[in-house]
Amino acid sequence: MTRCNTMEEVRAEVDRLDRDIVRLLAEREQRIADAGRIKPTRDVVRDEARIEDVVHKIRAEALGHGASPDLIEAIYRDMMERFIAHEFVLWDANRQG
Repeated sequence: MTRCNTMEEVRAEVDRLDRDIVRLLAEREQRIADAGRIKPTRDVVRDEARIEDVVHKIRAEALGHGASPDLIEAIYRDMMERFIAHEFVLWDANRQG
């Protein structure tokens, strides 16, 4: 990874990264939609053991990439809460009608 030397380079790189992140979040959203369709009961939508497993894995991944594990964990916990809320909406929508 090379360093940026100007604010223009920083902004261009952040824009590039944002495009990649949005693409990956869209893929993750699709997997959440699959989970909302597949999970048999509403009470299994929120899975505390899975949340902690993901946090454990992403903290290790953050360390391996020289990132702050605490920052990455905070971002992931917020993201997972939002995806869980979305999955509840999808789970309910898949069972209406």
